[in-house]
Amino acid sequence: MTQLVHSQGELDAALGRGRGSQPPVATVMTMGALHAGHASLMSAARAAVGPSGRVVVTVFVNPLQFGAGEDFARYPRTLPEDVVVSTAAGADLVYAPSVEDVYGAADPGAMGGTSRVTIDPGLDGDILEGAARPGHFRGVLTVVGMLMLRTGCQVAPFGEKDYQQLALVTRMVDHLGLNVQVIPVPTVRDPDGLALSSRNRYLSSDERQVALSIPRALAAAAAAGPAGAAAAQEAARAVLLAQDGLDLDYAVVRGVDLGSAPAKGAARLLIAARVGTTRLLDNAPVQIGDTDG
Repeated sequence: MTQLVHSQGELDAALGRGRGSQPPVATVMTMGALHAGHASLMSAARAAVGPSGRVVVTVFVNPLQFGAGEDFARYPRTLPEDVVVSTAAGADLVYAPSVEDVYGAADPGAMGGTSRVTIDPGLDGDILEGAARPGHFRGVLTVVGMLMLRTGCQVAPFGEKDYQQLALVTRMVDHLGLNVQVIPVPTVRDPDGLALSSRNRYLSSDERQVALSIPRALAAAAAAGPAGAAAAQEAARAVLLAQDGLDLDYAVVRGVDLGSAPAKGAARLLIAARVGTTRLLDNAPVQIGDTDG
């Protein structure tokens, strides 16, 4: 059974800190409501540190990355079930601190105060999701950095489903010189193609059918990639804009580093759309240009 701890002291004791040499630690950072996608991160964590290492799953709904009017209050909180999922996936510990434990302030509304020390994501934190959700990635990087330090991890797997987050976390670790290996883990999908997400539980059966236009758009972009980045982007947008009940925020082709799309080579199509009250993200690699040329 995976051990559940809530405080820094409990975490340190469970990891055996202060008792001589320590096994390597891999930390899987989540906001809970765990599913098979999170389990794949735990599998990657275990593969990285081996049977003698420690896999820590953090469960923390981070108020600093939610803006006004977003779903912080209603975000699913399912800690008992999360421990079950973590146990089945072979994790050693679930670390589920309170807001007060992490930030020293129990009021989520205080999180955006100008006196708080945060990590600036740079210019790429202001595009795509950062443009739609100002301050979001400042909150993400701040808590990720804190949890890396609190758990003392050497490895941190992150899913490719949140591709911009993965890119910014990787860059943060590099720029700050943190001794942590960030491991990208491929997106896990349901048989119908929809990317697994904790927010999928908000979708009605009819809304889920609408949401399936997102993986169709990714496939359309991949097929159009040989004709260029613009063709791939427009192929995806055509699928999404034709779908009743879907409110498209963006569908754009970017370089793998989030910069401008290349004239030829590896790129990424990133999508954000709202179905009903649920905001969905997805992305996929796109090969731009004729690979034979």
